[in-house]
Amino acid sequence: MDKKIALAKVKPHLTNKRYVHTIGVLNTAVSLVEEKEIDIDIEAIRLAAIFHDYAKYRPAEELRNILQENGQDQFLHYGEEVLHAPAGAYLVRKELGITNEKILSAIFWHTTGKRNMNMYEKILYLSDYIEPNRSFPGVDEVREVAKESIDQAIVLALRNTITFLVNKRQLIFPETVHAYNDMLNQLKREDDSGE
Repeated sequence: MDKKIALAKVKPHLTNKRYVHTIGVLNTAVSLVEEKEIDIDIEAIRLAAIFHDYAKYRPAEELRNILQENGQDQFLHYGEEVLHAPAGAYLVRKELGITNEKILSAIFWHTTGKRNMNMYEKILYLSDYIEPNRSFPGVDEVREVAKESIDQAIVLALRNTITFLVNKRQLIFPETVHAYNDMLNQLKREDDSGE
């Protein structure tokens, strides 16, 4: 699907502010791939970025129903903020006909992260976190770290997210904790093998 067509399809589903965010995620994702010379399908990451918040403004009940129908009940207990990503992946497949699993998986996990993230999932997760319109404590540090290491930046973003949720006494989706542990273990293995 052409970028212009994709943007035209997503725009009616977003607020103006969220559309600006989406453009920021798109540009950040493409920049990360190009600057780091990552060998992935740039068109797939573009579409994942464009459609990552496709379901953001759907009613929570609709999102819950989609997740229940697709056997994803584990998301239902961790607040409404996590629902739009996995439900959005199902809606993008059903309503837009996108079947590329790399795109759908990146959309599915862009809010929570998961263990063993592939590069599409990593790029979208990080781009959503650091895109230039974001402004919250810690984001500038993650942007700086991302210039040197995508994996280190993701660990920092996950740590910030977990700390934020702990401080607010909110439940943490288990796969987010698994993502953090997995990324730390990967980095430790890389450090150990580099010594």
